[in-house]
Amino acid sequence: MRAAAICGLISVLIILISCSSAPAGPEKGSAAYYWQAARETFAAGDYSKTMEHLDNLLAKDSEYSDRALPWSLVLTSGVAAGYCELADHYEIGARMNRSDPSSFRRQVITYRGIAKPLTLQFAEKFAKFQQTKGDTVALAFGYPRGTATPAPQLTKVAAGMILIPADVEQAQARTIERNVLLEACRAAGAPDDTAKGEVVLKDPAAKIPRGTFELAMANTLYNTSQLYVGVKLDDPDKVRIFCERADEALKQAPASKDSKALSDKVQAALKKVKKT
Repeated sequence: MRAAAICGLISVLIILISCSSAPAGPEKGSAAYYWQAARETFAAGDYSKTMEHLDNLLAKDSEYSDRALPWSLVLTSGVAAGYCELADHYEIGARMNRSDPSSFRRQVITYRGIAKPLTLQFAEKFAKFQQTKGDTVALAFGYPRGTATPAPQLTKVAAGMILIPADVEQAQARTIERNVLLEACRAAGAPDDTAKGEVVLKDPAAKIPRGTFELAMANTLYNTSQLYVGVKLDDPDKVRIFCERADEALKQAPASKDSKALSDKVQAALKKVKKT
């Protein structure tokens, strides 16, 4: 009995010694701490916490700033796009469900209300990005979780079917993951090509030409402007601002068939705003 107690005491001492000799993590509140925390929450799919950590990190200049800012742009715009997609499906559902359209319209208002401040944060962060220099942009956040396939629950929503709470939560999580993934692949120069995007983003030292990133951001800015058209939030000034910033981003992107097509859409949206 005594021998067993001694062995137990020795085990405890060994554990305590090993713990005390383990390397300490980054100091809480330091740039390294927020960078590590952002990587952990991003891998876990907790994008709200990740955005919070990145915002804390970007509050001051540090050795992580050039990697954190593009990541924050991709994540913020992806989450916003996810809420916009959810709202659009519920808007269709409201037209399809004639017996109870109000429950769908409430969801539309909720999701667009969440998306709005995220889009404004994205615009502010992109303005900050445009003040940076360099021929390449670091995409050092890894390949996001999720799939590019739309959440199956949204098909039911668009058909006017009311989901149970568990399905509502799952649809929201999958739709946000999907849009973050699509935004990340677009930023990597692989729009609608997750296989190619995965190859780029799995490199921990991934860098892409700045023009490629600017084109991706121009696309995102234009897509974001559509949240503010007349049939949605009806804010023509926001449409103009987002489209003007998309136009500025396009000037930094290489000329191509895709950039020309986007430029045409941006100019058409600007002309429409001027007429109202």
